[in-house]
Amino acid sequence: MNDVELQQLINRVPYARTLGIEIGEEAGCFLLPVKKSNIGNPTLPALHGGAIAGFMELSAMIHVLQHSHSEKIPKVVDFAVDYVRAGKYVTTYSRCKLVYLGRRMINVSISAWQDDEAAPITMARAQFLVKD
Repeated sequence: MNDVELQQLINRVPYARTLGIEIGEEAGCFLLPVKKSNIGNPTLPALHGGAIAGFMELSAMIHVLQHSHSEKIPKVVDFAVDYVRAGKYVTTYSRCKLVYLGRRMINVSISAWQDDEAAPITMARAQFLVKD
């Protein structure tokens, strides 16, 4: 699946469009652009934790679709987020890594960062069920 097809897939998901998710320049990397509707604390300003978690979950789901070659949307079985730092009101990136790719179960590790990939703002784990 090339980047254009992947972006078309993202654009078919209403919440992904709402957040503004885009394909990053590197493989397995996604981008959450600066968008006022993603702010949770306007006094700082800081990103809403739910927007960050939604961005990470959707990034993982799209990554699974890209690597499992399945036509069906995977079902989220488990999703856990660890918030490490506050998400500033700047562009945010995520990178997904397949931990386990089975016939039915897929486990993905996701990290999100802003200025430095070595200093993530959140880490997450997602487990998906892919039906035949």
